[in-house]
Amino acid sequence: MSTVKFGFIGAGNMGGALARAVCKSVNPKEVLLSDMSAVKAQLLANELGCSYGDNVAVASSARFIFLGVKPQVMDTALKSLIPLLEKRNDRFVLVTMAAGIKISEITAMAGKNYPVIRIMPNTPVSVGKGMILYTASEEVFMDEIGEFCDALKQAGRVDRIEEKLIDAASAVSGCGPAFVYIFCEALADAGVECGLPRAKALEYAAQTLSGAAELLLTSGKHPAVLKDEVCSPGGTTIAGVHALEENGFRGATMSAVKSAFDKTKALGK
Repeated sequence: MSTVKFGFIGAGNMGGALARAVCKSVNPKEVLLSDMSAVKAQLLANELGCSYGDNVAVASSARFIFLGVKPQVMDTALKSLIPLLEKRNDRFVLVTMAAGIKISEITAMAGKNYPVIRIMPNTPVSVGKGMILYTASEEVFMDEIGEFCDALKQAGRVDRIEEKLIDAASAVSGCGPAFVYIFCEALADAGVECGLPRAKALEYAAQTLSGAAELLLTSGKHPAVLKDEVCSPGGTTIAGVHALEENGFRGATMSAVKSAFDKTKALGK
């Protein structure tokens, strides 16, 4: 039996971030990396203390095969792996992170009803503060799901969701960091306009977002309640909230998420 538990086909930004997290939870010797750029895979493997090889090695040996390829090339990538997967007589799980592609489509591309876990991580997994959504096919055993979740716990929060909801959830957590960065940049720009040095303004904005998010997650309070706790009667904060509402902040945010959701659905067609 192979000693490779986790194999990554694609060691780019997201694949590399997940590999880093996995190597913090399991023995790096159980991790195998592959990438179109062999140099990239080698450098990351050397950094993490794991092994590197090619797609053939990953598909032939890993128990969890992470498919870190873009949606538009998933079909080509999986078809190239069909002969390798068919030769295996041991158990393995395909792990896909391609936006908009359903589990049923992954198994069709792979040529057989293999066990599949579908995940949608976001970029903060690179600092251990990510949100990883996942759903699994009926063929995946519960102990495999447990092992998978344990391996990714250093990446952030891991949460199971019905597949029919994963695109909507991804529009919030997967695309959300970009929207948050725009808001953070706007906060910092406003601070600069008010006289703050750029570095200070950016630090204060980022820490404020981080702290506010942590308070929301740990307090159990509705965001509206937390907002009200900051807004003193006749004070400065409520004046700022009024300006946000007047300029359609909520509507613009909702439209951004809905547009991202619609695009994700289109990718799957």
